[in-house]
Amino acid sequence: MGSMTSKQKNRFDVVIVGAGAAGLMCAIRAGQRGRRVLLLDHADEAGKKILISGGGRCNFTNLRSTPECFLSDNPHFCKSALARYTQHDFIALVEKHHIAYHEKTLGQLFCDGSARQIVAMLLAECGAAGVDLRLGHRISAINRADEYTVETDHGDFTGPVVVVATGGLSIPKMGASGFAHSIARRFGLSVTETRPGLTPLTFADGELTMMRELAGVAVDANVRCDGTSFREAVLFTHRGLSGPSILQASSYWREGAEIEIDILPDTDAADYLLDRKRSRPRVTAKTVLAEVLPQRLAQSLGDTYLPARPLGELPDKALVGLAALLNGWKLTPKGSEGYAKAEVTVGGIDTGALSSKTMQATAVPGLHFIGEAVDVTGWLGGYNFQWAWSSGWVAGGAV
Repeated sequence: MGSMTSKQKNRFDVVIVGAGAAGLMCAIRAGQRGRRVLLLDHADEAGKKILISGGGRCNFTNLRSTPECFLSDNPHFCKSALARYTQHDFIALVEKHHIAYHEKTLGQLFCDGSARQIVAMLLAECGAAGVDLRLGHRISAINRADEYTVETDHGDFTGPVVVVATGGLSIPKMGASGFAHSIARRFGLSVTETRPGLTPLTFADGELTMMRELAGVAVDANVRCDGTSFREAVLFTHRGLSGPSILQASSYWREGAEIEIDILPDTDAADYLLDRKRSRPRVTAKTVLAEVLPQRLAQSLGDTYLPARPLGELPDKALVGLAALLNGWKLTPKGSEGYAKAEVTVGGIDTGALSSKTMQATAVPGLHFIGEAVDVTGWLGGYNFQWAWSSGWVAGGAV
């Protein structure tokens, strides 16, 4: 047999653009099925977002992963992929590679060691499946004639199938861009409204002055936004509010909307304050609030909302008013810290244009979109990685 011509060398069964979580999983699955797979990325390292996730320990999935933990204009779309490649399937892969892990809270699974172990595992699986991984390839265009042509600064690559796995708009300093969305539009697919998700919220005026003074204070709270609530920590910052429950709510928040925070989620604040008025009439509100809240927060709330007098001298009405704030503090964010701090992009390629079983564009045979580029966004806590694994796996099984 003669050696391959350069044209044959640059032709693959499947060309996957983007070597992040979804692209790596798709490449593994397609390679395992005997396909000749090319995996391209502009970065000098695969899985860069994996490496920084979970404080460098990679919150790689969640034991509680169900379709209800994902946002999408079509909440049913994610069901097929999540059912066919579950969190338990990914955990089995982690265990096969002897990677030690632990559950932190709320079903979140982290490596005991480093996120690098997850990337090394995926690269080892790619190697075993014969995947041709090429880094440092800047992709300029994807065109289609008889077959697809992926144009890069290292030449053109062709094949009957292209999978776009280049993520969304979050964390642009890591190379995030709207590439996948522009490719989708070029081939006639629509893209839903996009906005930053899992990002801190910012405030203005008197609210911000108070939050700045409390920067660094965290409190267990229930945060409600758009009919959905999350019970985790709220963190005060120099720009507003952060912490897991605020990040969760940010995915549901839209400009001009209100959020509501219950900073005493296990306590009826009115009963508590009125009881303390009877049992400890000589102490101030900030003293009794410090029994159940961080001291700096207790002092700030007491000073801001009540006169500096003993509880016994305050009318019940004043205490009930403060209690309503403690159990339902209504705030209107000025904005968010945007894509620079966002862990994910909410919205993306319209799922109405894709097959939920294969992630293929129904009107454009051979073109697939997976991972964050698609209008499926998970909660904080490993859900977005699970969507990457699941959507990558089903696409890899179909190409």
